[in-house]
Amino acid sequence: MLTRRSFSKLLGMGSVAGCACAAPAGFIAEAVAQDAPGGGQGLYLIKNGAVVTADPKLGVLPRADVLVRNGVIAAVGENLSEPGAEIIDAADMIVMPGLIDTHYHMWSAIGRNYLADGFEYFPAKAATSPHYTPDDFYNSIMLAMAELATNGVTTVHNWAHNVRSPAHADAELRAHRDSRLRARYSYGHIDGLARDTPLDFSDIERVRAQWFGSSDAMGGLVHLGVNLRGIGQATEAIFHKDVEAAMQRKLAISVHAGQTPPNNMPATDFEKRGYLGPNFLICHYLPGSDEDYAAMVRAGSPLSFATHSEHRLGLAGDPRDAFMRMRKSGLLISLSSDATSIAPPNMLENMRFTWNMAIPWRGKPLEKESPLGFSEVIAMATINGAKALGLGDVTGSLTPGKRADIILIRANDVNTAPMANIEATVVLSATPANVDTVLVDGRFVKRGGRLVGYDVPRIVAAAKDSSLRIRKTAGGRLAPPPCCGG
Repeated sequence: MLTRRSFSKLLGMGSVAGCACAAPAGFIAEAVAQDAPGGGQGLYLIKNGAVVTADPKLGVLPRADVLVRNGVIAAVGENLSEPGAEIIDAADMIVMPGLIDTHYHMWSAIGRNYLADGFEYFPAKAATSPHYTPDDFYNSIMLAMAELATNGVTTVHNWAHNVRSPAHADAELRAHRDSRLRARYSYGHIDGLARDTPLDFSDIERVRAQWFGSSDAMGGLVHLGVNLRGIGQATEAIFHKDVEAAMQRKLAISVHAGQTPPNNMPATDFEKRGYLGPNFLICHYLPGSDEDYAAMVRAGSPLSFATHSEHRLGLAGDPRDAFMRMRKSGLLISLSSDATSIAPPNMLENMRFTWNMAIPWRGKPLEKESPLGFSEVIAMATINGAKALGLGDVTGSLTPGKRADIILIRANDVNTAPMANIEATVVLSATPANVDTVLVDGRFVKRGGRLVGYDVPRIVAAAKDSSLRIRKTAGGRLAPPPCCGG
């Protein structure tokens, strides 16, 4: 873990793993990397909680304990004891795996409120994406990371689809290093890149060598992937060229398959080409056919379903029908937020929305299907997300031997009490305000309802400064009022 002393050494070095990694003076040391009581990987015994393991063999335990030793879940069960362990009282709390967001464009987190009537996601993104500096990227991702941590999200897929320069990539990776959350960083294109221009893999190779060159790089918390434009954003020839280049480099691939017709991304064809597999993550895919979904299932390709976004931007028909067909096919479905200007990175709300919309309809082909259940939607936000990111053996469930990514949710608050069905309380009642404690890799990032090691006022102030400058530069509908400066 970064401490004040170790971070001072990093600042003195001026680089990490060969990167130009200096941050704004004093920002990280005070805002993120400060020491806090209990902030290291220690010996903790979480006692007397209602435990949702997301492990099908262990299930839900109405009253149990979780032992954490050196960042690992050592045991789960009743009446555990461990000499020397710090006791964490989880009475009247739900203990469960940290939540996982498998698709989040984090560079634009500071643009969450840029939209207006008649000026929605795509126009706002096009107007602002060229104006982000590397410092803006750092500030935006630190804002996103602080929000994720307080929301109980312990793993995030940073779908970086506006990497404007090597310096922008380094800024994002500094934020990942400083935030202490688990993540995949999927390096992608510049927003608005010409359809007939392939992705430049040369800087991805630099990033792999400089940031991920050893097994313990980034504290072992972050791994590298690549996101590719789908057919439509890129020409068909360029898409295939990019996929082949990524596969040659053995990079985990993520791709937008579309929320609007027609279906330009036939998974049946990708199966024949050998693209599909556990390392080929598809997001959205509302226009997909049942045959496409079956091809993904055969190959083991996971799907990320951004529930809010599918409803707002999904012009391929009813996203509820697509979801139910995906589910019936047996697809590995994970959940995601997409972008803050469409939906909050709040996986508790995402689970609730998904549960509410996933029902069969009378007189429709799937009318005999069962409605989505609580344990199934919790799995989509935990273990399915881990599997979708290639981390199923690392996180996503409270299984002994996995890393200790754990959250505690207060079940005795005014909006969660009285608890009856434990999983229903998580899905129907809990909000980020009820998230009391968050551990990532056995380290506290939130405790007693307060973030540990994040200077939120400083993070917010930096984000506001970046946002104001971007709005001034973009002008037009985004220009701040002359009276107030934003």
